[in-house]
Amino acid sequence: MSVLDIVLLTGISGSGKSVALNALEDTGYFCVDNLPPQLLRGLVDLEQKRAPEQQRRLAVSVDVRSAQSLPDLLPVLTQLRQEGIKVRSVFLDASTDALVRRFSETRRPHPLLQGGEQLEGSSGEKILVDTINLERELLSPLREVSTVIDTSLLRPAQLRTWIHNVVQAVPSRLTLVFESFAFKHGVPIDADFVFDVRVLPNPYYIKELKPLTGRDQPVMDYLAQQPESAEMIAQIEAFLLRWLPSMEEDQRSYVTVAIGCTGGQHRSVYCVEQLAQRFGARGVVLTRHREQDAR
Repeated sequence: MSVLDIVLLTGISGSGKSVALNALEDTGYFCVDNLPPQLLRGLVDLEQKRAPEQQRRLAVSVDVRSAQSLPDLLPVLTQLRQEGIKVRSVFLDASTDALVRRFSETRRPHPLLQGGEQLEGSSGEKILVDTINLERELLSPLREVSTVIDTSLLRPAQLRTWIHNVVQAVPSRLTLVFESFAFKHGVPIDADFVFDVRVLPNPYYIKELKPLTGRDQPVMDYLAQQPESAEMIAQIEAFLLRWLPSMEEDQRSYVTVAIGCTGGQHRSVYCVEQLAQRFGARGVVLTRHREQDAR
């Protein structure tokens, strides 16, 4: 009998893989950190030899520390999926600025730097940036076949919640994620589609609405009364309805739709909630509010 649940966790060094792996372990997964890719097949075979009631949910972390054997991983994933084994590949990423800051704060060396040396000053930062770019290149094939989570602005508690949401989604169906964000803090790097709703009337400039969010009824009522809001949401909905079937046929498992406004507080939050309601009956839908969740 096939293993019912395998999560492959990978991503850029410093993006939060340890936090994510601990979150999976707390949820009941049997976790293996830095498993050489060529051993994944053997681990799965051993687990399948267990009695069905004894089989465990597996979470395996693979990263650039196994750089030389990374090309062996994609064929193994393809083979497992062809055998009917459900494998969810989750890729953690973050902006280069966030990664440089984290390495500086923790004083940890990047795993690709020979000897694990610490680098200081502007020249050291440039070497670190070049190393991160090399790591992105090495891991890019894995990123293309994975669910991507941008951890640039996430606190550990947020990341744990997002990981739980991803692994709880039905793996055989396309999961649609609507995420609100603030353009002033940058576009989420995990977004498949980005829509700009800054053209809508802004509740921020109304005294009574300024401290509220797009999930509060007064703001919802205000934006619902604006013809532009209904038109924008309808056009985004029509676009997604046109192209989501093609993505499902292409065996995409995860699509992130990012909706941005100036502060990520009113308009983008409202649009995300409205779109999530419209698509809720269609399949697995998750909502994220990057700036609001960070508070």
